Amino acid sequence: MRIVITGAAGFIGSRFVEMLLASPEPHYEDVVILDALTYSGRRDNIEGALRDSRVSFVEGSITDPEVTDETLRGAQAVVHFAAESHVDRSITGARTFFETNVIGTQTLLESARRHQVERFVHVSTDEVYGSIAQGSWREDHLLEPNSPYSSSKAGSDLAALAYHRTYGLHVNVTRCSNNYGPRQYPEKVIPLFVTNLMDGHPIPLYGDGLNVRDWLHVDDHCRGILLVLGGGRAGEIYNIGGGTELTNKELTYRLLQLCDKTTESIEVVADRLGHDRRYSVDCSKIRNELGYQPQVDFSEGLAAVVRWYLDNETWWRPLKEAR
Repeated sequence: MRIVITGAAGFIGSRFVEMLLASPEPHYEDVVILDALTYSGRRDNIEGALRDSRVSFVEGSITDPEVTDETLRGAQAVVHFAAESHVDRSITGARTFFETNVIGTQTLLESARRHQVERFVHVSTDEVYGSIAQGSWREDHLLEPNSPYSSSKAGSDLAALAYHRTYGLHVNVTRCSNNYGPRQYPEKVIPLFVTNLMDGHPIPLYGDGLNVRDWLHVDDHCRGILLVLGGGRAGEIYNIGGGTELTNKELTYRLLQLCDKTTESIEVVADRLGHDRRYSVDCSKIRNELGYQPQVDFSEGLAAVVRWYLDNETWWRPLKEAR
């Protein structure tokens, strides 16, 4: 069987490919990585996977219908990671987010429909729900995105679900909480703070630092997607969370401790425009239907990630210098 994984040269997609190759179920003999290799997609993230005879690589954009048509020909499944994903970048340059996340997803869906792909898993984010003061979002919660990034992802979610309802395409949408792990591009908060602290630079804490996020290790996220790929019900949405809620200030203090730094490294900066106050997803659906349970303890996972950046300066240093 043939599976196409978009955006698989990025942080989450590259880890998903590794875990898919190591997983006995579902099994695919032909694994195709489709990636445009934009700034956050790196070929060296998939060099290990490409040594597996089952894996091939196509450099191309999901916004190009010729590329998506050719790549999806003969595919039984698609897992769609490719997206513009950094909120700050969306605030200063929104157009690219709508082009990639909405038009690109629709282009991919159309090719999947044309080639009668049997399963299409669209990987999204809890940010489409907006902000929640108390409790946790279920999958049927109203979408109230507040940033150009999250609104573009909400649009792509709706496009995916429309292709199920209109054309009968077997679509699933997954919505994850904040990911962390090795190989995360150093514009995101954990690798940004760790690498800044390594260089003796200040770490920028937005506003009062009391915005709350639920943290999910990339391995647990990928385990959840594998479960949805193997057994998700057609047309259904599945939240995937890590179960560890922290304020940004609490996260910052943990990173300071792990990097043996003091609060003098903190630089309080003006809050992000439209900054959501709290995210929290209810994961009872994927737990009850598919047996999902996060396995990575946050304290252990965070310490391991900090060690990874300490040990892999040659990976992140060129990215920070280019940025």
